[in-house]
Amino acid sequence: MGSEGPTTPVTTIHMTGFKKFHGVSENPTETIVSNLTEYMNKKGLPKGLIIGSCSILETAGQGALVPLYQRLQSAITAKDSESSNSNRIIWLHFGVNSGATRFAIENQAVNEANFRCPDEMGWKPQKVPIVPSDGGISRIRETSLPVEEISKALAKKGYDVMISDDAGRFVCNYVYYHSLRFAEQNGIKSLFVHVPLFLTINQETQMQFAASLLEVLASIS
Repeated sequence: MGSEGPTTPVTTIHMTGFKKFHGVSENPTETIVSNLTEYMNKKGLPKGLIIGSCSILETAGQGALVPLYQRLQSAITAKDSESSNSNRIIWLHFGVNSGATRFAIENQAVNEANFRCPDEMGWKPQKVPIVPSDGGISRIRETSLPVEEISKALAKKGYDVMISDDAGRFVCNYVYYHSLRFAEQNGIKSLFVHVPLFLTINQETQMQFAASLLEVLASIS
């Protein structure tokens, strides 16, 4: 209460990218997430945006779950310990789709792990539920963020972007499913975005895209 007057709502965005994996020796998301804070600081952070943690995940499912949950939990712990002027927390996950020619905003994840090749820890599940207690492999979790609005705002800025309902059945979908479930349980938001290789869309354009995406996420109500 008091007489502070209206304050700008603050959005804290925590990000993850992935390390290399089978067939992708240099993962663009590792470069994007490792350099985005510095890139945004040079550019000038938009009002109401805080960049939280930036983590690079092993491209692995079950074997990498403990560090994933430690990271997800750390955002909640940080939120609780700060005087909560951060009204919103968003987990933003970047993954690469080596066959893609444009950016994809992923609307949902499916409770199915069906890996076409072993992950970086040698795990190769076939048609098993990611979270068995959630039910069968057809269970879907959707992001609570407005993907249509996000996609339109990015297209308006000149990016070739699409909305996707299929994040695959490999590690990207695996991480997204866990993140969406965690977000729902903890009153925060989660979004997964697939990017092409740097060979397809160069690094500078992808950095600009990621910066624009943060601006859009901070501006949506």
